[in-house]
Amino acid sequence: MAAVTRVFVARMAGLSVFGPDGESIGRVRDVVAGLSARRQPPRVLGLVVELPTRRRIFVPMLRVTRIEAGAVTLTTGSVNLRHFHKRPNELLVLGQLLDARVVAEDASAVLIDAALEQTRTRDWRLAKLAVRERTGRLGRRGPTKVLDWDQVTGLDFAQVTSKPQGVQQLLAMFDTMRAVDVASTLHELPNKRRYEVAEALDDDRLADVVEELPEDDQKDLLGYLDDQRAADVLEAMNPDDAADLLTELSEVDKNRLLEMMKPEESAPVKRLLAYSSDTAGGLMTPEPVVVTPDATIAEALAMARNPDLPIAVASAVFVCRPPTATPTGPYLGCVHLQRMLREPPSTLVAGALDTDLATLPPDAPLAELTRYFAAYNLVCGPVLDDQEHLIGAVTVDDLLDHLLPGGWRTSGLPDQEQNQPTTREAR
Repeated sequence: MAAVTRVFVARMAGLSVFGPDGESIGRVRDVVAGLSARRQPPRVLGLVVELPTRRRIFVPMLRVTRIEAGAVTLTTGSVNLRHFHKRPNELLVLGQLLDARVVAEDASAVLIDAALEQTRTRDWRLAKLAVRERTGRLGRRGPTKVLDWDQVTGLDFAQVTSKPQGVQQLLAMFDTMRAVDVASTLHELPNKRRYEVAEALDDDRLADVVEELPEDDQKDLLGYLDDQRAADVLEAMNPDDAADLLTELSEVDKNRLLEMMKPEESAPVKRLLAYSSDTAGGLMTPEPVVVTPDATIAEALAMARNPDLPIAVASAVFVCRPPTATPTGPYLGCVHLQRMLREPPSTLVAGALDTDLATLPPDAPLAELTRYFAAYNLVCGPVLDDQEHLIGAVTVDDLLDHLLPGGWRTSGLPDQEQNQPTTREAR
């Protein structure tokens, strides 16, 4: 059955949730939406899933690949198994929105359901509301209508958010901005307002923004958050960015936060911390795109198409013997995105390998990295250990972060780069 692009929330209650290999995860208990401007459909942040152990966890919508009539399917990737706690800027659709009294087309009504719709950018929003009119003095049931979000008024969010209006306006504005532009705006805000915004953003979005902040702002914001929230944000960051931030903290703070992170999330960060921050090992991402030589071009392109991948990381697929998690088995070569686009989908990646591309040792300094990217016209290069195992990949954007003068993030961006809307960050 094909995945749907609109689904009513009430019908999702109790749906089974399955992992990418078909294993049962639990059942849907609620849908979490982020509050924004009143007249804009709220963005759906994720699902509350109840595990067989009765623990309720939060699953981001980015992890949801299919919503079908009888089940929800998740994509690969880790899910935070900590107990779900609703944040002040969040709304539980089943638990708090349904049965609310509203005004629909100038008539008194009760909100009986809400529909999730997927946008062109693959975000989900609460775009439609199902209401039942109340007629007569006794409030008898009238006809049921499905209306656009902005056709329904009278919703009272006072009980689900305590944020001042100024913060709500900022959140609505930030919803259409790139993370780098949000970071630039946060940098100019007073500390109190900056902290209020940080509390209101979900972990994934806050992680995107923190990655773009100057170091001093990163440390200040991380220090403001409670330890558990700080660990959650570090888990949501790219491992190389998380490692860079942790190196700026004291040994006590660094070790405490690493211990609070999930082992599978902290392990790649700890590997990066073993290298100097101005070497290939310190700059690399430990999660490049890796396939085995028997994978097809179609399979490799599907992995590179993952919207969570940074653009530079998706520019090349590295081919290795198993295992494919870093450190991998023996490195065989790479296939560039342009080459894959010119090959038949059924071709094996082994037949399109670039085996002549030079590789980088983890101790390569900045000067060597600069010459490497300039000489080969690349945006992503493989890093191998002394046993020819792939341990990561350096991207040109991470290199530029270290080559540009201090304070470049706060010096402003060209006007044409400002305020270009996007609702999903490539991570």
